[in-house]
Amino acid sequence: MTSAPQTDRPLRIGIVAGEASGDLLAARLIAALQARLPAVQCVGVGGPHLRDCGLHSLYPMERLAVMGLVEPLWRLPELLRLRRRLYRNFVQDPPDIFIGIDAPDFNLALERKLRNAGIPTAHLVSPSVWAWRRGRLDTIASSTDLMLCLFPFEVELYRQAGVTAVCVGHPRADELQPVEDTGAVRRQLGLPQTGRVLALLPGSRAAEVQRLAPVFLQTAALLHRSGCVQAIVLPVANALCRATLQPLLEQYTELPLVVIDGQACAAMSASDAVLAASGTATLEAALLQRPLVVAYRTGAISWHILSRLVHSRFIALPNILAGQAVVAEFLQGQASAIELEPAVRSALTDAQQRQRMVVAFAALGRELRLGFGNRAAAAIVQLLEQHSTGARRFVEEPKR
Repeated sequence: MTSAPQTDRPLRIGIVAGEASGDLLAARLIAALQARLPAVQCVGVGGPHLRDCGLHSLYPMERLAVMGLVEPLWRLPELLRLRRRLYRNFVQDPPDIFIGIDAPDFNLALERKLRNAGIPTAHLVSPSVWAWRRGRLDTIASSTDLMLCLFPFEVELYRQAGVTAVCVGHPRADELQPVEDTGAVRRQLGLPQTGRVLALLPGSRAAEVQRLAPVFLQTAALLHRSGCVQAIVLPVANALCRATLQPLLEQYTELPLVVIDGQACAAMSASDAVLAASGTATLEAALLQRPLVVAYRTGAISWHILSRLVHSRFIALPNILAGQAVVAEFLQGQASAIELEPAVRSALTDAQQRQRMVVAFAALGRELRLGFGNRAAAAIVQLLEQHSTGARRFVEEPKR
């Protein structure tokens, strides 16, 4: 068993964050722990945000950052080798706790081995067991002492599986509030002060943009020609997405279209309604209380597989969190301009529908706005206390 932390040395945290979003979440957690405890060190794998918190990096985060179905298979020997090395590192010099940040296929197996070696383990960001591969609950139960969930409904699933879980809220809920002065945001983005503005968010990956941007622009064109929309704002996630969009944009020179780099939340705040690809943007739109329509398209083979694996009634996060159809969803063939145009028109013009969405979104924000960093840090401290009475001597009141 790992020994109890002593007051003559810092609390040592082993941590692995495999991609940029996890690095940011992990840094928020470590910063909150450092505010509570007199001395905290972390060692493992992370990116620039964790390094700013003092991470002693064992390997570059980029070696873990893989996406899709095929690339992980190509990289499997390297990833397995890296996981073995991390395990040896942590067992030879045990941290007081190990925290895996997202990347469940990599981290849960590492957590299980470290837990068997006597090191307490926690995992931040629940895998989507509520949507698919629910059998992973058994693996999680044998791997982690504590699951830190972003969404409240996830906790009950883990309770039923015998896994200790705590909802820590979503960090974006702490950061995002509805904008009161829409006019100021419009001026900032070069949008007109009057008339309806529609925000288009076709995704942050080139493949998403290729599939959805043509449909979104066709929908916007129909709404503009009918006089329903006076301006369209399209935030571009990165240079690759801009390059993907450029040939398409040349076909819509008649549209009052403002293309901006990044600033997706500003674009949504400036708009009267949002047409977005399924993903984090749908949660952000809800937190900003902007009326929303959601679309999703993927390749035919991927859809054939996913449609048989996924068991969730909804794909849009606002609907999943509410447990009901708060926003309209259009999947695969339904995600066409003919189908989307009337739904977006209603989101722009139907006062009752708009108000229903705003009320539901406000409730969602209250549910997720829990103080992510402090709540996650408190849960980690409690786990340490349970595993070692010596950990109690590290607890301080949060710094003012």
